Amino acid sequence: MSKRQRQFSGSGPVRQGAAFNEAALADWLQAQVPGFSGPLQVEQFRGGQSNPTYRLVTPRQSYVLRRKPPGALLPSAHAIEREYRVISALHGAGFPVPQPFGLEADPKVIGTAFYVMQLVEGRIFWDATFPDVQKHERAACFDAMNATIARLHSLNPSAIGLGDYGHPGNYFTRQIGRWSKQYLEDEAAGRIAAMDRLVEWLPQHLAPSDETAIVHGDFRCDNMIFAADEPRVLAVLDWELSTLGHPLADFAYHLMMYRMPEVGVTGLGNADLAALGIPSEHGYVEAYCQRTGRNLETVLPHLDFLIAFNMFRLAAIMHGIRGRVVRGTAASDHAKAMAATVEPLADRAWQIATRAS
Repeated sequence: MSKRQRQFSGSGPVRQGAAFNEAALADWLQAQVPGFSGPLQVEQFRGGQSNPTYRLVTPRQSYVLRRKPPGALLPSAHAIEREYRVISALHGAGFPVPQPFGLEADPKVIGTAFYVMQLVEGRIFWDATFPDVQKHERAACFDAMNATIARLHSLNPSAIGLGDYGHPGNYFTRQIGRWSKQYLEDEAAGRIAAMDRLVEWLPQHLAPSDETAIVHGDFRCDNMIFAADEPRVLAVLDWELSTLGHPLADFAYHLMMYRMPEVGVTGLGNADLAALGIPSEHGYVEAYCQRTGRNLETVLPHLDFLIAFNMFRLAAIMHGIRGRVVRGTAASDHAKAMAATVEPLADRAWQIATRAS
């Protein structure tokens, strides 16, 4: 088992600072979730950096609770209500997400807003090399991820009630502005030279086309649950960053695993892809293009911008985690390690941006 798999798999006791009134939650579940029957036992999942996530165990069934972290929060962060809305719509459309059971926006129950959903049993791979599966299965796992994100981007937002889930058009301009603003305003986390350069460079090198689709925003192998006995995606998790946006930006974020620096975020780094049975970056892009009806040759010239943009965005997210560490509101024991990835991510993004120029 890989180091990341050991660090993030499973659940355990609720961490210090993340506890809440479990009796009040049990009363809420009794009133809101059909079939709920206590007694209730609460554990906390080891993974997750932003919204604390809990396993709710009862004699008959287990559930998952996602909540906003306690303490002072940035205005646009920890969008629990949006998460619940999008998984509700996607579940109704037959896309692989957990079944939602209920949302509570009022913090009076457990101290913050939260929602409850189905616990999907299966495998979560915390390492992008999929070290715990056989070589012949790795290619099939990658193909399943590719098919899942292509399916997401093929959904019509308006047809499933998400036509107003975000602002159509100008996605890169809006996203660069959002993450630049969040980075610049989080004074507690400090400033980084490569981030400052990217804040200036990115708006001057926007990708030319403009499309709109439902985008996940954090589509990675460790945000998916695979079937226990086959390379099939049962559920996509963690929709906090989802919106209406450019599908190629979302795909490039997922593709970024091929170019990740050696930091605490899962990636392929210097992995021997052929020896592992993992498709090449070019082959993975080609498969996505075939599934979504795109011309490969029109996508390839923009990949460096798309990946530099996504590394900047991820670095800004990690910068926010650093700010929460400083303010004492970080949601995970691993938050300090994640915060330390800001500089290498920003440096790598600037290297790719320089090449794109």
